[in-house]
Amino acid sequence: MTKNIISATNLTKIYRTLFDNITVFENMNIEIEQGSAVAIIGQSGRGKTTMLNILSGLDSPTSGEVIFDDKRIDNVNEEKLSEFRNKNVGFIFQHHYLLEDFTAFDNILIPLRIKGVNIDEGIKSYARELLDSVGLLNRQSHYPDQLSGGERQRIAIVRALIHDPLVVFADEPTGSLDKRNAENIEGLLWSLKDKFNKTFIIATHNMEIASKCDKVIDLG
Repeated sequence: MTKNIISATNLTKIYRTLFDNITVFENMNIEIEQGSAVAIIGQSGRGKTTMLNILSGLDSPTSGEVIFDDKRIDNVNEEKLSEFRNKNVGFIFQHHYLLEDFTAFDNILIPLRIKGVNIDEGIKSYARELLDSVGLLNRQSHYPDQLSGGERQRIAIVRALIHDPLVVFADEPTGSLDKRNAENIEGLLWSLKDKFNKTFIIATHNMEIASKCDKVIDLG
């Protein structure tokens, strides 16, 4: 029986301002099975990124709880939460956020360096395996400005996988790409999900991506 990697109960998020309280979503219950692909959809401003951030531990709900791999994460301090994210979570954003002064290969290794991992030959070999799986082994020594938009996003995807996270969170991963590159990235996400047996949670406007997910969370 497949277990839930994430369970969220009665999630509510309210932004409080000087003049008003803005309720983004209220009393939402979410269960995400390990190894599944889940799309978070909804109109702009309905809280897709906010939900993604709460489920990944980047943000906290106003009320409700989030259980991630049998651990409650909505009520822990930032130091422990940061440690938890570094170990268990991979992120892919609409913009690649690659460091311009680092090669593709060195950009991939950044999450491991943040964790203080010794970059030995085994790690380097795994990084090359990931690069090969996205068709960019021959581009490992190139800098971001020497790569196309689609290539930079593929490097960002490899970076999200390098530390073997339990869950990969993707926020509009094809949003900045043209149609051809978007389709290539979409296909790559599914192949990597199956090859490495990862859970993917994707905030997206792209209904092609959403239609191929195991579950869709519609925020309206």
